[in-house]
Amino acid sequence: MTTPVLHVHPLSSCCQKVLIAARALGVTMEERFLNLGDPAVRAAFADISPMGKMPLLEDGDRRVAETSIIIEYLQQHYAIAEARLIPANADAALDVRFWDRFSDFYVMTPMQALTAERLKPAGQGSEAAVADARQMLLKSYAVLDRQLQGGGWLAGAEFSMADCAVAPALFYAVAYVPLPEEATRLQAYFERLMAHQAVAAVVDGARPWFKYFPGRDGLAREYFDPAG
Repeated sequence: MTTPVLHVHPLSSCCQKVLIAARALGVTMEERFLNLGDPAVRAAFADISPMGKMPLLEDGDRRVAETSIIIEYLQQHYAIAEARLIPANADAALDVRFWDRFSDFYVMTPMQALTAERLKPAGQGSEAAVADARQMLLKSYAVLDRQLQGGGWLAGAEFSMADCAVAPALFYAVAYVPLPEEATRLQAYFERLMAHQAVAAVVDGARPWFKYFPGRDGLAREYFDPAG
């Protein structure tokens, strides 16, 4: 059996989603650092990933793209013992997939929009785009807070792909738009999420790169100290 190769950058929220899942599933793989800022690296990567998006999984002759599909592939082929992030029960699996998509579309996407605005040259940003992204995050926070009424994890009692998706998205999002005081369930969940072994390991691995995150000043000091 070949060892799968995951092309990643540790600062990327999309890559972190898959890295968290791989750790939770006990997957052994090679994590190949991908610096798309290097033209030669970008050109070589385009040969195996026509859309040029990371992460990308290579398993022998097979290439698997898109975070949720990569996670499902890793569970099917490389998870240890009975480790699962997508339940065997069809209805429960639909719940996990829904909250996975919710996290990507309504937490990660507006967070990335705010990041994109920070990266624009002075005077070229869009106040409307920033306002829309902030409003989307606040709306998403409220939905997540309601979903967490029963405690536990995002899609039920077990840690799942939904938690893998929302962890890096929330981690960066709260640097731009802090969790509202009234979202007490979401606040408690976020603390529980950051303490999860797989999440904590991936966040720790990304720590040297946080100085390049445009919203770094909004990160909790336990993760990034601007003075240090």
